[in-house]
Amino acid sequence: MWVFAETVYLLSLFTSLICMALLFRGYWRSGRILLVCSALCFVFLSVNNLLLFIDVVLLPNIDLRLLRGAVNLAGVTILLYGFIWEPY
Repeated sequence: MWVFAETVYLLSLFTSLICMALLFRGYWRSGRILLVCSALCFVFLSVNNLLLFIDVVLLPNIDLRLLRGAVNLAGVTILLYGFIWEPY
């Protein structure tokens, strides 16, 4: 039986995927580096949300916190790179 937490995990995943798609669409229209860096960050955030769902719901006996942390770090690093190197 689905409970509220699993639904929130899946909604977070779908929200991240929609944001990623919109950011990539904006990048293809404008060509701004910050948009592609933001979209890549949301790729990693989507993977993190998927790993969270797998970790908590599907495989509760396996701890994926380290992998989720590494994925989060990669996404934030790409976004930080875009903030620093985006020419204005």
